Amino acid sequence: MKRIQNSYNPSVQATELEVLRPIFETEVLLLDDIGAVKPSEWVWDTVSLILNTRYNDKQTTIITSNFLDGPSAAAEGLDGPRRAMREETLGDRIGERMRSRLFEMCRLVQVNGKDYRQRFRSAEFR
Repeated sequence: MKRIQNSYNPSVQATELEVLRPIFETEVLLLDDIGAVKPSEWVWDTVSLILNTRYNDKQTTIITSNFLDGPSAAAEGLDGPRRAMREETLGDRIGERMRSRLFEMCRLVQVNGKDYRQRFRSAEFR
């Protein structure tokens, strides 16, 4: 995303399309941990362009997330305490439009297990 943003800088010789071309053309693309941060509309527009292009070209895209699939609280009409008590879902993190697109283009493979990072001791400071 930073390279794409940088392509808008007049002193940079690369265009947005030149930066995106390898992403569009690679045989398999991995988008890791989608929903980990709530991005700007520009980022979602760019991710949507990437996903839609790859979907239309029938290319393999693997997407991972730590959030369970489910509609957003807004889509379920939840607010107030019911919303606050509810575990956040993928729909909450990426929005219903993006979730719908992923539902259409993806096969869900749920992987259950413990967080491997918790098996190791955290850094110690002395």
